[in-house]
Amino acid sequence: MKNRVSAICVMIIFLFSLTACVHKQAQLSKVSEKPRNVIMLIGDGMGPEQIGLLLAYARQAPDSVIVDRKTSFDRIIEQGGVMGISMTNAYNVLVTDSAASASQLASGQYAGSEMIGLDKDGNPVETVVEKAIKAGKSTGLITDTRVTHATPAGFAAHQPHRDMENQIAEDMLNAGPDVMFGGGLRYWIPMGANDKTSAVRKELEEMTQGSVKIKSKRKDERNLLTEAQQKGYALAFNKSQMERADGKVLGLFAYSALPDGIEVTRTKEDSNRTIPTLKEMSSKALDILSKNEKGFFLMIEAGLIDWAAHYNDTGLMLHEMMSLNDTLNYVLDWAKDRDDTLIVVTADHTTGGFGLSYTGKNIPGPKSLSGKSFKDRKFAPGYNFGDPGVLDRIYNQELSYGSIFYNKFDALPKEEQTPASLAKLVNQYTRFPITDEQAARVLATEDNPIYVEGHGYLGNKTVPKLTVKDEFFVYQTDDNRQNLLALEVAGAQSVVWNTGTHTATPVIIFTKGSIKAMSPFGKILHHTQVGQNLIDAVLNE
Repeated sequence: MKNRVSAICVMIIFLFSLTACVHKQAQLSKVSEKPRNVIMLIGDGMGPEQIGLLLAYARQAPDSVIVDRKTSFDRIIEQGGVMGISMTNAYNVLVTDSAASASQLASGQYAGSEMIGLDKDGNPVETVVEKAIKAGKSTGLITDTRVTHATPAGFAAHQPHRDMENQIAEDMLNAGPDVMFGGGLRYWIPMGANDKTSAVRKELEEMTQGSVKIKSKRKDERNLLTEAQQKGYALAFNKSQMERADGKVLGLFAYSALPDGIEVTRTKEDSNRTIPTLKEMSSKALDILSKNEKGFFLMIEAGLIDWAAHYNDTGLMLHEMMSLNDTLNYVLDWAKDRDDTLIVVTADHTTGGFGLSYTGKNIPGPKSLSGKSFKDRKFAPGYNFGDPGVLDRIYNQELSYGSIFYNKFDALPKEEQTPASLAKLVNQYTRFPITDEQAARVLATEDNPIYVEGHGYLGNKTVPKLTVKDEFFVYQTDDNRQNLLALEVAGAQSVVWNTGTHTATPVIIFTKGSIKAMSPFGKILHHTQVGQNLIDAVLNE
């Protein structure tokens, strides 16, 4: 009898515990189905091709520095994440720019090319940031380009053209995200700051502690930094100021964009470094935004992937992808034990038409293999399919192509700006040497007539010598030396580039969160649908 009573008691306790567990699980499930926090990471220009380069480096480079050869994208999928793909085109065109794409992601509505926060007809449309603020959530925008650049602007401004960065800065300040981190101080300070003897210049020099180049691009005397302080923002211009800040923070850490990926790789362990990395800005933003019990929306842009791809700089692009990889790994670590956070990783568009490829040149010689099928013959493929060791050489680039031209070559006296000098610099700072003859092709120019509509031909301008193919290929027709250098070394890198501009290749969407929160993204979508799904997740609809 006693044993029977004990058994009944044990059964009751078991059933009670099971009921409690089921109830608790139901509560957790209920919470996790509707995320409290949404973190969106945008790799600007990051198509499947750019992700492919990162994966190839992680898995195949003999000396890969990526821990366990696993990227943050691997982690998302291994931890139960979902993948989808999205078409990116703006309204009634084949290919999008970043402004229209960001506006579509932020609003869930089609936008016209180069518009900021407008629908296809040019009407302002409420963005996910503005909706989140209305819902009482905290919000943040982070970029390694300018805060007023196309992607962050599309989430918090409304202007007819992306180049209107002075007005975009005003809009963003009025929108009022809790955190805005990036570069682009030049659009936030008054025109009078350009006078080195002015009072405002001296005040800015004190505030920035010499961390940022002070030069205004405004056409008026509005000081948006003062206006930001009046709206309750703390200001930060370097890493230490950012780390000490709390509450609402406007961090402007550069005159234009932040340091490129190669410089970040080389200096991130430097204790004297004053400019925060994308990962560090993201960490600080999460600390601030997560204090809101109602949750938050945070957009993090790795914008310099696009810049590297525009100039077909493979080594730089790899380092930019690694910067995103570091940041995404941090975000995944932060959200690891949380069931209230949805992470969405995608791109606004693809750039460059990049690919690792093979060639019929420099075919490796035959070699013996131990396998039975090669007992009486040698292994001799008919093409050069590429040596994985090339990935280490790509990674070991020491300066971006832009730095080689603008900071090194253009700094030489005019008489020393020769093909031989360029070849010497390229051979010093990259692992893909070029000859003087190749350097001469990169520097070749011709006089092209300048035609202005309504005024006719106004004379000649010396521009790089281009073929019809090159004119489609390059990003900037008035200075395409970086693209032309890329063409010269592409074969040695086992690389092809199709263009210096954007392409319409669909981008991948990675999501990590509850099954219900992720499921709308695991389809073939358009960016307007991605945007609507994002808004639904933020508003718990």
